[in-house]
Amino acid sequence: MTTIPFDDRDGFIWIDGEMLPWREAKIHFLTHGFHYGTEVFEGERAYNGHIFKSTQHSKRLIKSANLIKMDVQYNVDDIETIKKDVLKANNLTNGYVRAAIWRGSEQMGIDISETKSHMAIAAWEWGSYFDPKARDTGISLHTCNFAKLNLREDLAQSKCGGFYVLSTIAKAEAQKAGFTDALMLDQYGDVAESTGANLFAIKDGNIHTPIADRFLNGITRQTIIELANHLNINLIERRIKPEELDTFEEIFLTGSAAEITAVGKIDEIEYTVGSVTKKLRTAYEDLVNNQTG
Repeated sequence: MTTIPFDDRDGFIWIDGEMLPWREAKIHFLTHGFHYGTEVFEGERAYNGHIFKSTQHSKRLIKSANLIKMDVQYNVDDIETIKKDVLKANNLTNGYVRAAIWRGSEQMGIDISETKSHMAIAAWEWGSYFDPKARDTGISLHTCNFAKLNLREDLAQSKCGGFYVLSTIAKAEAQKAGFTDALMLDQYGDVAESTGANLFAIKDGNIHTPIADRFLNGITRQTIIELANHLNINLIERRIKPEELDTFEEIFLTGSAAEITAVGKIDEIEYTVGSVTKKLRTAYEDLVNNQTG
């Protein structure tokens, strides 16, 4: 499958106050965020003209920047307006929205005192994050051989681009081994998440999910917890050991891009795309497609 390069597309991208033609939305090579990972971002989906949990994403974008000591000149209302303008400029009602804030090229080196924050927002059509054929069979995960970054609990809640380097390596290794994605453990050897999505596991009708203090507590993750409570499905947040994985009947991942994605296999352990996964997936799809604002 040939993918159109992301720098050679039609459309518009908002960057630092201007709605630029897609191919003109560029930054300089000597940009601090590029060299030192001082960039934060949000990935969001629009359904029927509405960005799901948009305000929560905008708030987290600003919080992520502040956590890595970066000031933001835009407030939540500003970001909300810009996202809507970007969708309109690209004639999108359903699509993926990517907002990012980064330190610019005003200064190089570890010193950040003279850098300024910059912001851009793009949107494009993006279907299923994983192969849609896996909807009924689930994707496969391979346990990677190194842990998530050992971050202070508050920093773990910053969606900082630099924190995803290990995820890209883990995914590449998993794909080379014939798997869809990687399962990552935390610094203590407990189950954390996949390379970019939170994990839920089902046993005897109960949902178990790792405590989100060593990795990002995803907005979709929080939504699934709310839906489980609404549907009277018992949900337990706790530490999960890798050796427990063969005791679960169903496993699924959650994220704005991944939505709810069933897992059919972790290493050599196989799972079914069962009734709890399907029930929550249906509830989530109903929620995002019937939002009114």
